[in-house]
Amino acid sequence: MAATNINRVVLTGNLTSDPELRLLPSGMSVCKLRVACNTRRKDNASGEWVDKPNYFDVTVWGAQGENCARFLSKGRPVAIDGRLEWREWEAQDGSGKRQAVDIIADSVQFLGGRDDMGGGGGGQQQGGFTPRSDVPVDTGDFAPAPMGGGGGSSAPADDDIPF
Repeated sequence: MAATNINRVVLTGNLTSDPELRLLPSGMSVCKLRVACNTRRKDNASGEWVDKPNYFDVTVWGAQGENCARFLSKGRPVAIDGRLEWREWEAQDGSGKRQAVDIIADSVQFLGGRDDMGGGGGGQQQGGFTPRSDVPVDTGDFAPAPMGGGGGSSAPADDDIPF
């Protein structure tokens, strides 16, 4: 049985520019992002750790791309999950073929807080994004368990067994 090919990319980084949204003649939306992601390396000359930035072109299709253009801006941290895609084209000036590898995003997560959007301020911005969960927080779930201490049995009481 032959091995299955896997083409998967997961990265986090910051946008180096504002998203660019276009509408294709077919009506489909496409958003272009440029993401910077640092790699730490040890400099052989100085022995110090230095950050080397890597830049990636990311394409986001459809409604998700529209949301990226609406809510993201330069400097905003994002997490990208997607796949690599090879492109090849003829240069417009006739100087030969050009090549690039792009990331086609399956999902884009907006990282950071509301203040990272560039608008700042304390209130809700008009048309802004407020992260919310559809699951209410029950802080009782996070209450510390009572510590067994003094005398008595180490086995839990029947009332403490969850089934």
